[in-house]
Amino acid sequence: MNLFPLAKELINIPSITGNEAAVAEFVSTHLKRHDFQVHEQTVEADRKNILATAGGNPKVLLCTHLDTVPPFIPASEDDEHIYGRGACDAKGILAAMITAAVRLKEKQVREFGLLFLVGEETDSFGAKAANALKVRSEYIIVGEPTENKLGAGHKGLIAFKLTTRGRAAHSAFPELGDSAIAKLLDVLHLIRNSDFGADPVLGTSQVNIGTINGGVAHNVIADHASATLSIRNTVASEQIITKLKSLVNGKAEIEILTQSEPQKLHTVPGFAQVVLPFGTDIPHLKNFGRPLLIGPGSATVAHTATERIEKRQLTEVVDMYVNLVQKLLAE
Repeated sequence: MNLFPLAKELINIPSITGNEAAVAEFVSTHLKRHDFQVHEQTVEADRKNILATAGGNPKVLLCTHLDTVPPFIPASEDDEHIYGRGACDAKGILAAMITAAVRLKEKQVREFGLLFLVGEETDSFGAKAANALKVRSEYIIVGEPTENKLGAGHKGLIAFKLTTRGRAAHSAFPELGDSAIAKLLDVLHLIRNSDFGADPVLGTSQVNIGTINGGVAHNVIADHASATLSIRNTVASEQIITKLKSLVNGKAEIEILTQSEPQKLHTVPGFAQVVLPFGTDIPHLKNFGRPLLIGPGSATVAHTATERIEKRQLTEVVDMYVNLVQKLLAE
């Protein structure tokens, strides 16, 4: 199997979150061609998770996601890199895991499987559904761009929406209106200047204001406004949500879109380690045993117009996945 053409073929199948059907079908067909036993778990309408086994009870699972952020960017390459949407997050990883799985099968290793999920980039919808599968592994190796270092831990994620309401009026007569935008800005100022806790290993919880919407025109006092935010949390999510509600104190409506906990992860000797600032599907995969996190590429170029992955790292990680599976099966 040629790793680089497979990675490019996967990149060239658009799979922005919610539109994973085509890439799931490709992966399913590809794995069946290599004599894997494939189960397609319907998550929603045309959205499917893919679970594949090599013939035995899977004690170790290799797992990553099928979806990408927008927009679609086709694959290209030079001597050192493969480019395109999903190159490192996570189509390259997907290709590497499939390649490693075929190699393991050729070595007559059977007690492992593959789990590929939809929806990681938004709400981990696929992971939450997969957690109900009857398969129970002892370890799950999750692939995200860690530059081939084994994750010792990663931050959680709380995504939420704030909505404020006011009263519309002509902007020449502000005393007749009540600006929802002004209310929202006051709440956002409170949140931006608050401390949401820290962990000695995972570091400080970080706030990001992602979107702001409101009003209808520059000369109309806004009667509605909203913002979406995320907090990369290093302390328990409930602790942070409690603080958020206290800060907002009725000045805005809060809708929690998704929440997950910070993670301390399983490690094995012989691998360089790193603590990661981003979240993964791991908090929603508790029924699959002890989690590990490793993959090629840098998250600093994921979600960007120049997303890419080093061919060297992509090749290296195939060997790493093979070795990790064998090590974990031997424990």
